[in-house]
Amino acid sequence: MTLQQLKYVIEVASRGSMNEAAKRLFISQPSLSNAIRELEKELGITIFERTNKGISLSLEGAEFLGYARQVVEQAELLENRYLDAKPSPQHFSVSTQHYAFAVNAFVNLVREYGHDEYELALRETKTHEIIEDVKSLRSEIGILYLNEFNAKVINKLLQSANLEFHSLFLAKPHIFISINNPLAKQSIVTVDQLQHYPYLSFEQGEYNSFHFSEEILSTLSHQKSIRVNDRATLFNLLIGLNGYTISTGVLSADLNGNEIIPVPLDCDETINVGWISHKNAALSKLALAYVEALQQAIAE
Repeated sequence: MTLQQLKYVIEVASRGSMNEAAKRLFISQPSLSNAIRELEKELGITIFERTNKGISLSLEGAEFLGYARQVVEQAELLENRYLDAKPSPQHFSVSTQHYAFAVNAFVNLVREYGHDEYELALRETKTHEIIEDVKSLRSEIGILYLNEFNAKVINKLLQSANLEFHSLFLAKPHIFISINNPLAKQSIVTVDQLQHYPYLSFEQGEYNSFHFSEEILSTLSHQKSIRVNDRATLFNLLIGLNGYTISTGVLSADLNGNEIIPVPLDCDETINVGWISHKNAALSKLALAYVEALQQAIAE
């Protein structure tokens, strides 16, 4: 087992493709495949499962990847200290539902740990894709919520993917609305009062089940309903159409301005927002720092 082989595994896991990883490593795809097969044979494990649809990390591979990242990080520290080597570009990816605090934490992470070179990814995406991203270690961390309605389905998916959920905070439901919305002056809003306003929600693609919705009370019917794909569009429609969406009540004035406000929603639901990670993969230094940044962003 060589340090180079460990770097190969990390790159393939990051790209999700032998061909893409080979291009990034400036070697041929057959050479890369052979190097990883030799490593698997030496260790007596299968790191990558190969199918007609491509490759994915096995459970053993996910555990191995966690150790490989730690070894490569430590080796780079030695090289930087004693060989005056140029630091390697930093890598980290997170997949999240559409939360401003997740973006705030990412900004703080880059400010504190970003060197001259880095390759980071922040994916605001669909609920099912978040789980798939962390399962395949395309992202080290995913951010989503659980509640009484979706917990059984989501937890079953997490368990089958060998993922675990870590709670960040509990929240009571709020609506996000424009400051010019007639409901903005109320201290609390009922579901009945929302009936004549456009309801805005995030599109979930082929997994558009109620259980994957980013908004609680997803089974309620609405006279006016609009689905969107990104947070900026949703916020523009909140302002332009006097629409509303249902979320945690946690907003960021730095990112979202002061034209949108949260108003408590009169219901008995509780939202448990947290982050998911792979049970068998140790988190990288940047992943651990991001979790800390999440906790600080929420506290603020």
